[in-house]
Amino acid sequence: MIARIRHILCDNATLKLASLIIACLMWFGVAHDPVSEISLRVPVEFSRPPKDLDYTADVLPQAQIRLRGPARVLRDLAQENVHVVVDLLDAAPGEHTYDISSNEISVPHDVEVMQVTPSRLRMVFDKRATRQVPIKPRIVGTLPPGYRVESTTSDPALITITGPARHVNAIEVAITDAVDATGVAGQASFETTAYLPDPLVHVSSSGPIHVTVKTQKSSSKAGVP
Repeated sequence: MIARIRHILCDNATLKLASLIIACLMWFGVAHDPVSEISLRVPVEFSRPPKDLDYTADVLPQAQIRLRGPARVLRDLAQENVHVVVDLLDAAPGEHTYDISSNEISVPHDVEVMQVTPSRLRMVFDKRATRQVPIKPRIVGTLPPGYRVESTTSDPALITITGPARHVNAIEVAITDAVDATGVAGQASFETTAYLPDPLVHVSSSGPIHVTVKTQKSSSKAGVP
């Protein structure tokens, strides 16, 4: 037994001694690491959101988090390592207030949450709606002398939009980006996209919009009305 113990202690003695010294130095460094505080602004994340609801705000909420912990840990702490998570499982249409406490904040080991601002978050939800609205081409530019715009058409003629029901129902048309018809004598086609003035409503259908502009001779002053 004594020989076995001697074998364990003496074999690779230099390597074992070096490992022991390194471990002691690491422990000493951790034990004497000063405590610091930092403040981070992080986006609020939503877990288990209902599929048929939309959040009716054009800016996603953020929280200011004050953290306390070892200086070496906080020094290397990145924003993506801190998560503020609000559970929306029971969300329903209307206004709802959610508490934001340390229980909703995920931080690395040895880091403590000291303060959260705001401590409460008010959110408004609405049923998600989808419908089609007409596309209205927006024509700009100067036509050749003696010409005027006879007609404009878009393909497709309708576009599908999605968002909170109240916002979706308020949109009557989707206007295209400006189509420059300068110099068109007869007919020309352009490729463009549609614009929605409400940031909470987005275009569900994909693909470009093809706008056809037809002009004809006129005695009126050249230009695009």
